[in-house]
Amino acid sequence: MVKFYESSFNYDYPFPAVSLAYFLRYPNPYAKHVLSTDVIDRHFEPDSQRLYTTRLHLKRSKLPPAVLKLMPKGFLGSNSDTGQSYILEKSIVDAREGWMTTETKNLEWTGVLSVIEKQCYKRPSISSAEADSSGRDTETTKLGTTEVTTSTTFVSRFGQSGLRAGRRKPAVVPPGNEAAADTADDDPPKKGFLSSWSTSSLQRTIEIMGMRRTRDALLRSKDGMNVVLGRLRSGGLVEVLEGMRRDREAMYGPDGPWKRVWKHGNIIEDDE
Repeated sequence: MVKFYESSFNYDYPFPAVSLAYFLRYPNPYAKHVLSTDVIDRHFEPDSQRLYTTRLHLKRSKLPPAVLKLMPKGFLGSNSDTGQSYILEKSIVDAREGWMTTETKNLEWTGVLSVIEKQCYKRPSISSAEADSSGRDTETTKLGTTEVTTSTTFVSRFGQSGLRAGRRKPAVVPPGNEAAADTADDDPPKKGFLSSWSTSSLQRTIEIMGMRRTRDALLRSKDGMNVVLGRLRSGGLVEVLEGMRRDREAMYGPDGPWKRVWKHGNIIEDDE
């Protein structure tokens, strides 16, 4: 089962600011669930003037309780209780042509639901200047914005592993019975109607839940980006870094998450 979700919107900031804010968007007040971000690979190609980056995000995340209720007991093991998940992000920035493409996908619970999100950020292309109803130059107005297109693919493979495991193995055919063996191999594996219906309906339910969560996440992501862009406009990179420090302290306290673990071990006492 596969489902798609698409959306588009504009940031009221030029492309250089938006592309910079994208790499500085964590932490922010709307992304308190993001625990860490690590750059795995980054390289610049002089010929194409493009920057390639691969990052790994660790997020505080759990499967929705509604999805857990649909899963057979013991299907997820202990993975559903870890409360953390990894997201792989790949991006390409072309500053000369004014566009950036990103792709993110989850690395956890892929047997239940795989979510692949692709985004395209680009500078508006304007062939000639136009005047709007107020007489302002539309070219100048549009060049101060960035267009964003998002497409998300949801794939639920729940139940397919069982189908693959249930397929018959090729049997040893005695000489002279090849025709009968070919006829038997052409027969599709039998599957009950109720079993087929329940698997497909469960996949569809999981994908719909994933789509709803993605819509909400996109709104929070846009709000978080606007916070970072506002800081960049008001105080430049210094204000962005200061805002990141404030957000980190609000999330983990002045010591930060790793210093607290170093001091107290894995046990964090609750405040009285």
